[in-house]
Amino acid sequence: FVYVGVEVGVPGTLIFWLTDPALGIGAGTAGSVAGTYWLLMLAGRLIGASIGSTVSSKTMLTFASFVGMVLVLLAILLPTSTMVSMPGFQVQGSSLSFVFAEVPINAMFLVLVGLCTSIMWGGIFNLAVEGLGKYVAAASGIFMTLVVGGGLLPLAQNAVADGLGFQPSYWVPFLGLAYLFFYATIGSKVHKRAESVRI
Repeated sequence: FVYVGVEVGVPGTLIFWLTDPALGIGAGTAGSVAGTYWLLMLAGRLIGASIGSTVSSKTMLTFASFVGMVLVLLAILLPTSTMVSMPGFQVQGSSLSFVFAEVPINAMFLVLVGLCTSIMWGGIFNLAVEGLGKYVAAASGIFMTLVVGGGLLPLAQNAVADGLGFQPSYWVPFLGLAYLFFYATIGSKVHKRAESVRI
């Protein structure tokens, strides 16, 4: 639930932020810059798949959630006056051209979160079903229904954006990443229940 909310909320709200008239970035350019997040997710999944046999799910989720928190925190706290060039597309009339768009550095940090979220799904799933034995199939079904977080957490984030602004709205994904860090380090530990002895 929390993971999918973070995964969808970070780039989804970024598009709205970049198309804010105060920044003056066109919708096509903003969409392609935010779309780089998904490209980085693909790259991260390929990397995660290649190291998955040597690095534990717990280690990957701990590292990815911590780095994600740092990146989101930088995006929240740094001023938007520092600009960087990011690849994107620009529409002029009926032509589409590749450009390097000038965007606030905050956008770059948020796009980089895609590398972090890319490996989380598998890691969370592995940790969630550990020790469930015959209940893995039922747990998998419940697990799959929780993707609804991808609709609810971005809704909460955009409500914060409407009231407080785009940068403060990223406290919602930050708290989500903090929870995932907690889950990776402490919350996913399997506690075995001692079975009662019948006399």
